[in-house]
Amino acid sequence: MDTVNLMDPALMTDPFRGFSRIREEAPIARACFPGQDTPIWLVTRYDDVKTVLGEHRFVNNPASIPGGDIPDLREKLMKARGIPDDYVVYLTDGILDLDGDDHLRLRRLVSRAFTARRVMEMRPRVEEISGRLLDALPGDRVVDLVEEYAYPLPITVICELVGIPESDRPLWREWGAKMVSLSPGAMAEPVISMVDYIHDLIPRRRAAPADDLLTGLIKAHDDDGDRFTDTELITMVLTLVLAGHETTAHLIGNGTAALLTHPGQLAMLRARPELMPRAVHELMRWCGPVQGTRVRYAAEDVELGGMTVKRGEAVMAVLVSANYDPRRFERPDRLDLTREEDGRREVHVGFGHGLHYCLGAALARQEGEVAFAGLLSRFPKLRLAVAPEELERQLMPASWRLASLPVLLR
Repeated sequence: MDTVNLMDPALMTDPFRGFSRIREEAPIARACFPGQDTPIWLVTRYDDVKTVLGEHRFVNNPASIPGGDIPDLREKLMKARGIPDDYVVYLTDGILDLDGDDHLRLRRLVSRAFTARRVMEMRPRVEEISGRLLDALPGDRVVDLVEEYAYPLPITVICELVGIPESDRPLWREWGAKMVSLSPGAMAEPVISMVDYIHDLIPRRRAAPADDLLTGLIKAHDDDGDRFTDTELITMVLTLVLAGHETTAHLIGNGTAALLTHPGQLAMLRARPELMPRAVHELMRWCGPVQGTRVRYAAEDVELGGMTVKRGEAVMAVLVSANYDPRRFERPDRLDLTREEDGRREVHVGFGHGLHYCLGAALARQEGEVAFAGLLSRFPKLRLAVAPEELERQLMPASWRLASLPVLLR
């Protein structure tokens, strides 16, 4: 198979069909990022994806591989996108980029904020925010649900949890939107703005502590700076806010579009609202917004899918392909809100797998449940305002998201 171009418009428009073809023709395939001369491996089958994400033979940080001779492709990519050298570290040296004890050290600092119990305690507030947003939706015109509901809900929740003042939250929404631009150099301005903002916010919060995650992180930093560095503090806040709303916003957008284009499934969910937790699992599998993971690196030569991935070579686990693998899921291309999970264990890999499994998955699922339940109960006549084929996608590699979702509420 030829090297896969991750910027191929056909692949970005319909990654489900495109990666399914790749999975069956070449389960381990070569691919390239635009402007990069170092190819990576794409891993597309369910079992192989879980191996890449779950085994110590693959690492997120090439510096974890003894020898120190493996280039960091993410660092190269950030520099190629115009990020100044002294800001690149905030995108390449955080909790998502570390391995082993360093990763666990940072994960423990924030994990208590995302336990099942803590997430359940947050549910009334999530429902309150959802209700307020639904109250504000006009019934006499076309509504863009991405702009007016899917984005505002999770960014409000995560900013409250972290401790971003309400008056500043529109800035974060604006910066997050600019981060996904593929225009040359467009990423630099929001990265600089976000990092500088956190630099300024930390001393203000240190002087006026609050009941939020940022105050707890500052205390951990001040109590033991050797254990939690200045850079890690800033990077943690940046990661929490960005990761804490982007995936959830597009799960809500993609999931609503899926329900509105599958009237039988929608009617069943309206009639059986107790299916909502299972429905969110299935929507994350069927139309999850995260198509591929950050690259990982082989710490040693690894046999995978009939190929040898050599030490230091970069690998991307293609989640959308794994979630459509017929070796694991019966009729994977069918949206089935009654699809059984394996007991209480999540089967799909929409939130990842292994030590780097999404820290905020429980919160994201809860926000999805609240968002869909609110929409369906409040607006029984909810429908698309355009034909399904006219829905506009925001084309970008490794992600699948709607640019807008025009609907009629009444």
